[in-house]
Amino acid sequence: MGVQTLALTRELIARPSVTPDDAGCQALLAQRLEQAGFQCEHLRFGEVDNLWAVHGREGPTLVLLGHTDVVPPGPREAWTSDPFVAEVRDGVLYGRGAADMKGSVAAFAVAAEEFAREYPDHPGRIAILLTSDEEGDAIDGVRKVADAFRARGERMDWCVTGEPSSKSVLGDLLRVGRRGSLSATLTVRGIQGHVAYPEKARNPIHLALPALAALTARCWDDGYETFPPTSLQVSNIHAGTGANNVIPGELQVLFNLRYNPSWTAEKLERECEAVLVSHALDYSVHWHRSGEPFYTPEGALRAAAREVLGAFSGAAPEESTGGGTSDARFIAPLGTQCIEIGPVNASIHKVDEHVRVADLEALPSLYHALIKRLLLG
Repeated sequence: MGVQTLALTRELIARPSVTPDDAGCQALLAQRLEQAGFQCEHLRFGEVDNLWAVHGREGPTLVLLGHTDVVPPGPREAWTSDPFVAEVRDGVLYGRGAADMKGSVAAFAVAAEEFAREYPDHPGRIAILLTSDEEGDAIDGVRKVADAFRARGERMDWCVTGEPSSKSVLGDLLRVGRRGSLSATLTVRGIQGHVAYPEKARNPIHLALPALAALTARCWDDGYETFPPTSLQVSNIHAGTGANNVIPGELQVLFNLRYNPSWTAEKLERECEAVLVSHALDYSVHWHRSGEPFYTPEGALRAAAREVLGAFSGAAPEESTGGGTSDARFIAPLGTQCIEIGPVNASIHKVDEHVRVADLEALPSLYHALIKRLLLG
């Protein structure tokens, strides 16, 4: 399976699928999966391609969740080799998407094909769900697919996302949840004027600073089970005309909250706006809810993953809820138990993104073992 996975990963990297362009990746995968007996459904929303491939008829459904889109490569001249021409050097495969996450997608396909060939009449269903909108706005990808699946009552019991989760050794970390993400674009209005006549103006920077200090200094919580404490981070502040003698008339602030299950997005919005109101600001705020937190408690999925990963890495994996967000945040609200298992993430989104060939070749066996453990017992 390893040789097949390396070859398929190289084929996928050769397709420059910068989000939201799938660049033919899903068509290539669907053709392979159909030959292995999978029923493939193409779900296109807006400019986004989504693929739902299923093998089996009844019983528990195990979903392998991934994305075919990648982030832009950045300056081509900064790469040692062409980011869209996969190259192996010293046992390492280089190319955009090698780790995030065309390697996992290829391993999913190869593992699922092999399982379907070995056990054509297996109990339950094995499914692969892919999108080309994970690295972008994530509006017409898995979010939209989840809405469609909810409406038609699609069954999904377990979900394994192939995001690069390992730290230094393949299988050394099992992600069992993710924090929620809530972003705000805050506009504070003042009155523009000359800096020499502050009494004739209202400086929105001065007015907003105490409120921002209160928001950033607040201890939101002490964490939740394995989740770290909720964090608010200001990412951008902009005001002024560029002149040093003009009091600006408006201030714009971007900030983000990464939060644990102690909170909901709605409750956080209310808390933040209460602080803004208490400082008597003339403001408006636009909220963007990227996704609520999810957490998979102890059960069949975590037990199976722990057993399989321990066998591969030689030790029990760390079980974590850290990191950013993933598309599992859209699947978990359907009542699905979700975990994330993938290659080492040290190079994701960087120049010369890469994955060790040995890890890539081992990955389909890891997924194959997990499929067997869950569907065959």
